[in-house]
Amino acid sequence: MKKQCSAQEAFDSHQWFLEAAKRGNAYAQFNLGRMYKAGDGVARDEAQAFYWMSKAARQGIAYAQNQLGAMYYYGRGVEPNDDLAVYWFRIAAKQGEASAQQNLGQMYRKGRGLVRSDEIAFSWIYRAAEQGLASAQTLLGETYADGRGIPRNYPLALAWYRKAALQNDPHAQLRLGLMYKHGCGVARSEVQAVAWFRQAAVRDIPIAQRLVGVAYAEGQGVPRDPQRAMSWLLRASEQDDVDAQFNLAVMLSHGGEGQRDLDLALTWYERAAASGHMMAQYNLGSMYARGHGVERDDRLALAWYRRAAEQGAPSAQFNVAVMYASGCGVEQSDVLAAAWYRCAAEQGDAGAQNNLGAMYAKGIGVEQDELQARDWYAKAAGQGHALAQFNLGGMVSSGRGLQRAEPAQ
Repeated sequence: MKKQCSAQEAFDSHQWFLEAAKRGNAYAQFNLGRMYKAGDGVARDEAQAFYWMSKAARQGIAYAQNQLGAMYYYGRGVEPNDDLAVYWFRIAAKQGEASAQQNLGQMYRKGRGLVRSDEIAFSWIYRAAEQGLASAQTLLGETYADGRGIPRNYPLALAWYRKAALQNDPHAQLRLGLMYKHGCGVARSEVQAVAWFRQAAVRDIPIAQRLVGVAYAEGQGVPRDPQRAMSWLLRASEQDDVDAQFNLAVMLSHGGEGQRDLDLALTWYERAAASGHMMAQYNLGSMYARGHGVERDDRLALAWYRRAAEQGAPSAQFNVAVMYASGCGVEQSDVLAAAWYRCAAEQGDAGAQNNLGAMYAKGIGVEQDELQARDWYAKAAGQGHALAQFNLGGMVSSGRGLQRAEPAQ
């Protein structure tokens, strides 16, 4: 176990490094820059960190050159400058500094400070990975998995993820779990997936925490355990994982075994919905529409349904149409009802297809058009919608909707 330095020891170290740095000792300059950067034994001072790191970098210390590149990249102690970030990353990378090789590769990936090139990015990230840098190994795994600059190769992606995961890189552990979950480059295994997710989850990776929570909720790779599911989903939710917030709200809203808590469900739905989660917005609209765990409020129901509808949720589009058609929480409008039914109908919602057919049949909110009515009834009927089948049967038996009516003279 590393012994913690006392305040006096840290102060003494700073004084020793300062004296040596002033005499031009490059390693002392680097260490002094590191101390100012981290606030180790001295007050954190990014300008001083940059000053001393610059001196060490110009004397050829590769670690300092990489740190200086990062300072230019993030604008710490100096104005951001991608060109100078690339310059220092490249000098350090050519000296074999693995972190600089990874950083230079990332600059090529993003096209920052140079022309974007996935192929050159791969070559630099590969060099860093070969030196055992876990984060570079994870990036290399992603490169093989996504086929960025090279042909996609799941077995090689799996191999590099595993190398990094065994070094306790949590991002590699998460991605390795996903490979097992989806059977990419390896036999599908929920047990292996959740085992790797758990390792990343204990390192506070919110996506992994959510996936462990879902595994316990659904009994995938582990015995079903609602208590553990909610515990992991809560940890991810508190880190603002929006999908976890939605999943937690669903469990609280519908859960049994003493876990139902509509007030808390509302809170998490609101947080997820405010962050743009489409289904959270829809479910929140449903709670207000039904007075489920909250006082019924048609206007708020419509507002949340509309936000989900505008993101393309057909069920929300259908409900918005129903509210306009009935004037529930909004001024009644057949035109807007027809428009929203069409949005949902075009996405295959059978109820919307039937209702839009009825509007065309009667000329409500749209110009009457029996051919259109028959077409929409047929689409809904083909999905087994009973009322649409009845409506279509009525049109067929009466010979209506076979051709569009001629306009009146």
